[in-house]
Amino acid sequence: MAAKLKRGDKVVVLAGKDKGRQGEITRVMPKENKAIVDGVNVAVRHTKQSQTSQGGRIPQPMPVDLSNLALTDANGKATRVGFRFEEGKKVRYAKTTGETL
Repeated sequence: MAAKLKRGDKVVVLAGKDKGRQGEITRVMPKENKAIVDGVNVAVRHTKQSQTSQGGRIPQPMPVDLSNLALTDANGKATRVGFRFEEGKKVRYAKTTGETL
C-alpha cells in the first residue's frame, strides 16, 4: 500500500495534547503505524553523562500515531491525501486544493 504521509511532509496534529500544532515528519515507522514529528509530543529524557556525550535532561520527540496526523495544504489547513495517475505515474494530491504533492 502506498504511504499517504512521508518523511519531510508538513503535518498538523488532529488529536491529543499537541492538537493543532504543526511540524515536519522526520521519521515514519509503518510497521508500528507511527511517525516522529519535529517539536510535537516531546518528552524529557534523563541521561547519564559519558565520555562522548553530556548528560542531563534532553528533550526528545516521541512517536505520534499516523491517524492523529493530517497533511497541510498550500493554505496551511489540514487536508486528506488522495492518489491519482498523472502521465503513467501514481502521485499523491491534496483533496482540498487538488494540487499534487
